[in-house]
Amino acid sequence: MLKITRLVALAAAIFSSQAFAQGPKPSWLDESLLPAAKSEGQVVVYSTTNEQEGLPLWKLFEDATGIKVLYVRASDAQILSRVIIEARANQRTWDIAQTANVQKFPQDFLLDWDPPEAKSLMPAARGAKNKWFGMYANYNTPAYNTDKVKREDLPARLEDFVKHPEWAGRIAIDDTDTPWLAAVFDHYGEKRAREILEDFVAKMKPVVLDGHLAIARAVGGGEYLFALNNYLNLTLNVKLAQSPTDFWVMEPTTLFFGQSGIAAKAPHPNAAKLAQNFMVSREAQQFLTKFGRLPTRPDVETNPKGVLDEVLKRKVSTVLLDAEEEKKWSRTFKELFRPR
Repeated sequence: MLKITRLVALAAAIFSSQAFAQGPKPSWLDESLLPAAKSEGQVVVYSTTNEQEGLPLWKLFEDATGIKVLYVRASDAQILSRVIIEARANQRTWDIAQTANVQKFPQDFLLDWDPPEAKSLMPAARGAKNKWFGMYANYNTPAYNTDKVKREDLPARLEDFVKHPEWAGRIAIDDTDTPWLAAVFDHYGEKRAREILEDFVAKMKPVVLDGHLAIARAVGGGEYLFALNNYLNLTLNVKLAQSPTDFWVMEPTTLFFGQSGIAAKAPHPNAAKLAQNFMVSREAQQFLTKFGRLPTRPDVETNPKGVLDEVLKRKVSTVLLDAEEEKKWSRTFKELFRPR
């Protein structure tokens, strides 16, 4: 069920706005947009980001602008379904969508607008025709429980997992990891990829779950020894909370983005533009690194510092599936990861 939350209650407890309000004017605060945006009164944000991160982030925007934020938190699939249903009903409901799948929206749903702060993004974090922008990077890597697995025992390649039958049944993967699967096929070629994955599933009996954060926490808690693939930032999030978990790099490494896009028929268009500029700003990305999110701006350092050094030594494949490609790889995933 969709969860709609006003920001003030929880966010005030998580993050003090007074220090921010007393600081210098944020770089993203476009004075040419601010009067019209304030007259619109609010901005409606559809987001997959959990409230512990999303609410204090948007409190920064509220404090700097005086514009209220209506925060609607749901899954990628729920948000996509909702915007399609609302479009069919000719409803003008949302202003900004922030999910990992904005590129799967019908592109005429999205406004072509290039926010000034976007000039500082890495090139891959810019969607075609300025329809979306990456506010954080989702690097995909495996993860492990550091109390239960020695780093020197980690597999160097996907096919090396089967050398450890003692790990069978203790490896988890999310059922939506289709970009990773597409990258595996591209890396190995279709025939070899199928051979490796069929052998892996038959011998290692992976557990297919729903929820990347839940998997990261389960690995950190020792319920599973490994995440075959997960979002690196979530592994960092759990590690920063002092759980015994870490990542390692095993090709292919997949990259996609937490994206934001403006509704073509946004009910609060000026507030939406100001919000989009905020979402790709240095201040917003610095704030999100507190939770292990990985920036898409080269001028923002990762947390921990240098965490991407090992990742960027290897080939990184950017995978942005459209809706039809997603259906194809979802079918292939279900076929390969069915119980044997």
